[in-house]
Amino acid sequence: MVESLERPAAPRSLSERARAWIEWFGIGRLAAASLATVIVCVGGVWLVRTPPPATEASLPRAATTVASPPPVEPADSTAPPTSAVVLVHVAGAVVQPGVYQLAGDARVRDAIVAAGGPTDAADWNALNLAAAVSDGAKVYVPVEGEAVPPAQPVDPAAADRDGLPVDVNAASATELERLPGVGPATATAIVTERERNGPFLDVDDLERVPGIGPAKLDALRDLVTT
Repeated sequence: MVESLERPAAPRSLSERARAWIEWFGIGRLAAASLATVIVCVGGVWLVRTPPPATEASLPRAATTVASPPPVEPADSTAPPTSAVVLVHVAGAVVQPGVYQLAGDARVRDAIVAAGGPTDAADWNALNLAAAVSDGAKVYVPVEGEAVPPAQPVDPAAADRDGLPVDVNAASATELERLPGVGPATATAIVTERERNGPFLDVDDLERVPGIGPAKLDALRDLVTT
């Protein structure tokens, strides 16, 4: 038995196989698949791209500078202490004789000014206006031709001739203004307080009055009665 031998078909080239596959797949479907592939690729690129900066990012920014507070200078420890307060009795040819509260470094001239100044008959040249005054001293301003009496400390008990001491339960507001450091407002407050809440039982009771603290009370202690 003789078998017929046939030569196998020669393999087709790549272009032939591609042509055969296109004929089998169809031109329409191939175009649609290609278009879908392009759309998918474009969409992927758009999704993974870096977003453009916001419009606000391109606007100029205003500089914010915070001003530093001014340096605090340390307190001067070498400053001189506050002068002590002194009480001086001013009498003679002045407008308002009485006892006045002055600074510790006050002069005779300051005492006369505190008493309203000299009268027209006062003899300025009889006094040393630049002399310092001390606590409890008396400054007497003479009239023309009058001898100056020797300086002497204030005796509160004998000060009745100058309206002192003052009875804070009976004196008027005008009389209370003779006291050192007591102006119209404080004098009125003293009268108002005693009328509303009764008389002052002692000198310390003056602290009931607004504006009278421990320092002012100590200055008035020997110049008032109740």
